[in-house]
Amino acid sequence: MRIERIETFLVHPGSAKNWLFVRLETDSGIHGWGEAYTQHDRDRSVQIHVEELGRYLTGRSPFDIRHFTYVAYTDFAGKRGAMDLYAAISAIEQAMWDIVGKSLNQPVYNLLGGACRTRIKVYANGWGSWYDPGKGLEELAERAASVVARGFTSLKFDPFPGPWRSIIDRKDEQTAVDRVGAVREAVGPDVDILVEVHRRLSPAHAIRVARGMERYNPFWYEEPVSSRDLDGLVEARRDIRIPVVTGEELYTKTEFREVFQKRAADIINPDVCNCGGILELREIAAMAESCHVAVSPHNYNSTTVGLAATIQAAAGMPNFLITEYFVNFEPAGNEIAVEPFIVEDGYIALPTTPGLGIDLDEGALAERPFRSFPGRTLRRPRDEGP
Repeated sequence: MRIERIETFLVHPGSAKNWLFVRLETDSGIHGWGEAYTQHDRDRSVQIHVEELGRYLTGRSPFDIRHFTYVAYTDFAGKRGAMDLYAAISAIEQAMWDIVGKSLNQPVYNLLGGACRTRIKVYANGWGSWYDPGKGLEELAERAASVVARGFTSLKFDPFPGPWRSIIDRKDEQTAVDRVGAVREAVGPDVDILVEVHRRLSPAHAIRVARGMERYNPFWYEEPVSSRDLDGLVEARRDIRIPVVTGEELYTKTEFREVFQKRAADIINPDVCNCGGILELREIAAMAESCHVAVSPHNYNSTTVGLAATIQAAAGMPNFLITEYFVNFEPAGNEIAVEPFIVEDGYIALPTTPGLGIDLDEGALAERPFRSFPGRTLRRPRDEGP
């Protein structure tokens, strides 16, 4: 069996960012799906990476997964990595696993050592991004309560006002603390609140804000300091009494190695759609396990293929904790998936069908064409005015 063709589908779910799917076709008629992580204004560059990598796939056995990812990094990229490259590799790698699983009539997790659990716990995201100062605490609390009413026992949101800027003032800090307090009051003591910080803060700011939030018992404090300043993150974690998460902006096990060496986090959140794929995520998780670090895969992807790949990777991780589920992506995901995943009481049952356990409706994909991001044009310094 050989790979004959690679095809990409860049689609818009109706809100937020575009999704990028990859479909590999073999000469035996078996196809496989993968999904690449996307970001505003970089989605088409990821798509081009996927298409250019196609020449490394034609005539290749889909079983040669490790060899492909090695060649893609060493030969194609010349050992120069970036998000666009790793997202493209991740999508192709997932599609290869999907083909392999289908050809052997096994779910992918059975080919990786079997499952440690029968269902995967998820937390709700995509319900409470509060960048509009006109939206108050009462509406935030109502939305949080509505998520819990759907059966979710864990939810995540970014409580900080304004865009992702690196310096915030005391007023913004207090706003973030107040928002966490409002959510806690709305959902009660038994629901896990996961606080997202998006790498905004210096160590001193991160510590101070965490102290203000501690009384609301957050489940975790995600990326308070950028992992690109790993020493700063270590400094912050030392004085923060909430479990610290990092990993969203890191790719491959090479970049995670120093996180474990420096004891920089309690939990890591690599993304299967940009860290290098299913096997790379499993290897990162194995490194984390030996350092007593939990794994909670990031999943700012669709509720279809990206989620499926996450589930397959997480099924056999002894140190798996929880993964991400974007409720605002669910309607579009349900529309394009042939058989969508079902969240029940905050869990998704492991699929037992071969491969990744998901298939997409190409007709439904065609009805959701790519949309350009209506962002602002960057201004030159002299355009700022006097």
